[in-house]
Amino acid sequence: MQKRKLGRTGLEVSVLGYGAGAVGGLFTKGAAADQERAVARAIEAGINYFDTAALYGNGESEKNLGRVLKAIKANVVVGTKVRLGAAHRADVGKGIVQGMEDSLRRMGRDHVDLFQLHNPLVAKDADDKLAIDIALNEVAPALDKLREQGKTRFVGFSGVGETPALLKAIESKLFDTVQVVYNALNPSAGGAMPKGAPGQDYGRLLERAKANDVGTIIIRALAGGALSGTTERHPLAMQVVDPIGSAPDFAADVARAKQLESLVRESGSTDLTEFAERFVISHPAVSTMLVGYSTLGHLEAAIAAVNKGPLTGAILGKIQN
Repeated sequence: MQKRKLGRTGLEVSVLGYGAGAVGGLFTKGAAADQERAVARAIEAGINYFDTAALYGNGESEKNLGRVLKAIKANVVVGTKVRLGAAHRADVGKGIVQGMEDSLRRMGRDHVDLFQLHNPLVAKDADDKLAIDIALNEVAPALDKLREQGKTRFVGFSGVGETPALLKAIESKLFDTVQVVYNALNPSAGGAMPKGAPGQDYGRLLERAKANDVGTIIIRALAGGALSGTTERHPLAMQVVDPIGSAPDFAADVARAKQLESLVRESGSTDLTEFAERFVISHPAVSTMLVGYSTLGHLEAAIAAVNKGPLTGAILGKIQN
């Protein structure tokens, strides 16, 4: 599988990563044996970046991923995240340290490769939404201390929230990576926002990240599952998925996804999901793409999609218009 540079970290990561979140659900609600088989198959296929967070399954994803990686003695790149609550504002540094210690304990590790801020970034602080000034002036120094202590090799943030705040975080050069919302329903992180498309304009965030040598980790590659073209959910999967940066509701995203079916055929893709995954890896500023899995079959399909390679320029141009 193709490897790409993860920004200034110097790490070479697989273009397809393993998302152990609750949207797919295998690592929050799946059977232990199925989790082990999936990770073993992912590594066999060349996947070397595994992503989790304290928030996923209230810690279950971290526990399960840590157990599996230890059981199979895997040498891979591991990233997790911390989300600050309103109570942490009184001592942000303490909240960051506690988040790290809790994650390492659940995973049974003494360090991770990447530790990321999980809060949406905004101009004005409010509950779960974290003011960009707090992120730059308080969170970033706390993360850097953890790096100095050897608890993490690199630091990053989730690229959700308000676009000006996200771009400010990238240009601060305080973070090594950013998780980017980018998919065929909202390609604005990688180009112009299509005329008439609903959702947030991410202002060519991928290009800004590349210019600042920040590694990019794509999230919502399948728009929470909408780019499968159906509202049906696997039993392990999160049953209600709120869109991020796209249509006001999941059903509207599914309806828009179905409008891409003619391009699916034209591109030679097997189905809509394969088309969507190939779309994401087509952008040269993408380091790795996270896909969440409910089954081993979902993983096999994603592996086949990325090994098929990027879409052609002609097809990409039609998506942007």
